Amino acid sequence: MTAFVHLRRCAPARSACALALALALTCAVVPALPAQSLLDRPPNISGDWVVGLGTVQFNFLHRFVVSDAPLRKVSNFPTFALGVGLPLNTMIGLHYATNSTLTPQFPNEWEFFGRLAVLSADRGAPLDLASQVGYNIAAEGLDGEVTVAKRIGPVRVLAVGRGLSDPFESGNARFSVGAGATLRLSRFIALAGDVSTLTDRSDSAGEKVAWSAGLHLAIPNTPHTLSLQATNTNTATLQGVSRGDSEVRYGFEFTVPITLARIFGGRGSRQSADTALTNVPPERAKETVIRGMRFPENRIEIDVGTVITWRNEDPLAHTVTARDGTFDSGLIEPGDQWSKLFDTPGTYDFFCTPHPFMTGVVVVRGDT
Repeated sequence: MTAFVHLRRCAPARSACALALALALTCAVVPALPAQSLLDRPPNISGDWVVGLGTVQFNFLHRFVVSDAPLRKVSNFPTFALGVGLPLNTMIGLHYATNSTLTPQFPNEWEFFGRLAVLSADRGAPLDLASQVGYNIAAEGLDGEVTVAKRIGPVRVLAVGRGLSDPFESGNARFSVGAGATLRLSRFIALAGDVSTLTDRSDSAGEKVAWSAGLHLAIPNTPHTLSLQATNTNTATLQGVSRGDSEVRYGFEFTVPITLARIFGGRGSRQSADTALTNVPPERAKETVIRGMRFPENRIEIDVGTVITWRNEDPLAHTVTARDGTFDSGLIEPGDQWSKLFDTPGTYDFFCTPHPFMTGVVVVRGDT
């Protein structure tokens, strides 16, 4: 822990990170955002995904190399990521790499970070914008990142800029730029790749352009995603993904979101379907389904006074929860349904508490 006293060594890098954080803070008050799956980002550009409030995210990244014959020794490079969603689209977390090559004296690399999602295309913005600032114990300094992403049909393109402390020269700042993309082949499969470079790569240190490629999979009927990948980088920290070398590493990444509300929150307050539907004419009643770990009809436009009934056709329990807290179905068990009377005009964003990537919106029109 004594490494924290060395913050003063990286003042130039600190200014670059502070700029990224200030950019994010100017736009902090926007609706809460769902977490991104691996299908939305390539291996070496995180997109600065931010999990929903009350969600704990655990990612396991494992990379390895195999030496030449006759030994063919396998060397493993695992990185563990843990993050917690907080209010105002923020998230705090850490990366822990057990076999880092960043600096010889720190084989166990720790990065503590905070993230902020500023803009989201899912909420009407023209693009996604997010930032991260953190402290890397091995590099003994602050690192920061700003990412911009935009979806164009089945393709999502990302650009990234990073400010890094220099682990080899005290007080020196370094910078990295890069870009990547994902291509959705289906709801459960995507191809991804990225490339980035330090603006002042050192040949003597063996630094090369960093790259990665991956086959990304969503596991049906679960909130988990899996990536099979190849890259010439080591760890998942900002320092690690910015530095390529001459070795090609293969591996995988697996994501595990844990929603605390599902464990500790009980079923919540529910509105009875029978009560909601009493004396409602057929033209003011609408039914929709929950199926395939998503809300297939994720944008519903209705007139004021309409009752919507969500029927759960999945093998897992789901919720219909308003982001502003105005309604919460509690857990809707498989085969059950829940209804809500919308008697006030407005726009209501909702999501599933156990599976925050499941989102939708109800638009209630006033009487004409």
